[in-house]
Amino acid sequence: MNDVTTLNTCCNAHGELPVEQGRQVILQQLEVVSTTEFVSVRQVAGRVLAEDIDSPVDVPGYDNSAMDGYALRFADLNDSEQTSLALAGQALAGHPFFGAVAAGNAVRIMTGAMMPDGTDTVVMQEIVTLEGDLEGSGVIIPTGIKKGQNRRFAGEDIAKGSVVLKAGVLIQAAEQGLLASLGLGEVPVKRRLKVAVLSTGDEVCLPGEKISKGQIFDSNRFSLLGLLASLDVEVVDLGIIADQPALLEQAFSKAANEADLVLTSGGVSVGDADYVKETLERIGEIHFWKMAMKPGRPLAYGRIDSAVFFGLPGNPVAVMVTFLQFVLPAIKKMQGIKDWQPMTLPATSTCALNKRAGRTEFQRGIFNYSEDGRLLVTISGTQGSGVLSSMSRANCLIVLTDDESDVQEGDQVKIQPLIL
Repeated sequence: MNDVTTLNTCCNAHGELPVEQGRQVILQQLEVVSTTEFVSVRQVAGRVLAEDIDSPVDVPGYDNSAMDGYALRFADLNDSEQTSLALAGQALAGHPFFGAVAAGNAVRIMTGAMMPDGTDTVVMQEIVTLEGDLEGSGVIIPTGIKKGQNRRFAGEDIAKGSVVLKAGVLIQAAEQGLLASLGLGEVPVKRRLKVAVLSTGDEVCLPGEKISKGQIFDSNRFSLLGLLASLDVEVVDLGIIADQPALLEQAFSKAANEADLVLTSGGVSVGDADYVKETLERIGEIHFWKMAMKPGRPLAYGRIDSAVFFGLPGNPVAVMVTFLQFVLPAIKKMQGIKDWQPMTLPATSTCALNKRAGRTEFQRGIFNYSEDGRLLVTISGTQGSGVLSSMSRANCLIVLTDDESDVQEGDQVKIQPLIL
């Protein structure tokens, strides 16, 4: 198993680490949050299950009808001709028919209503002929009915005692409804991960402030805050820290003390004239890598005390791409989510793409479907790592692996939809 101390042997001729290898090594170093808490089913969407959930009940809880029709005893039906049965009453959802259904009788039944005692089959209303319209009238049942048709059995969906959801499942709308259907008031989940975000640099200004010559607005931190807003994490926003060693050390220590994961951007390239790297090396265990990818070549990864640290590149698009490829899987791993792999799909490129072999490129793209149902993709604009507008227009990344070179129009490529 590779670790952060042996990765140099895996680098290419340019001293760059392959993306997939770097990602796997990072994930191997991470541990799942251990603290569990119980949360109301009403508030559980977006949380991660901490334990397997066994069903305390059968779902459905009783035999019921799969459609509107008539419940009857199959044994009462004639094999070769239609059968006339007396109408004994009706069964509605929440208002069952009480008592057993005697031989030669049928009960009008609605979808979801409990099967009356003594009945085993439901005949859909569209093929039944009524003899009158009052209780005590008859119904004529045609031939060709199968025993047990249109009847749902208790426990048919979920059997009591069976495992319904596994630990590590991200609870979304369907899972939330499923948990509610079991009658559970609260469920055990992992506590929320705490992520600290901060920007560094004397040139960085807060949007809305007056800017001076040579200064820039802090877009990277806001991009990271936007990405984190889509995840079930608690964000600690530490703002902008000036390029002063004492202030940086104080801020990094505060971030590590308050959060499980610390995110910064910029200051991780070779030759950067700032105090970020020397501060990190002094108070933490930090590894500076050159990743074999574009955009997003420089990356810092390590720990400050018990907190995981990511130092992302300074260019706006590179920040988002490296977040998606490294930070997002790390967050999911630490949350305990089993399925952390990003979704990728094959698509046909409708334009030529320039690509240098030997590194993975993530080009911003727009995908849609052709009239004949094929998935198509084209670039969303200029691909410079500082061009955030083309990232805003994109709905996917076109993933070109290190062994691929130029792409021609009509070639198959792999896309990663921008869905967290």
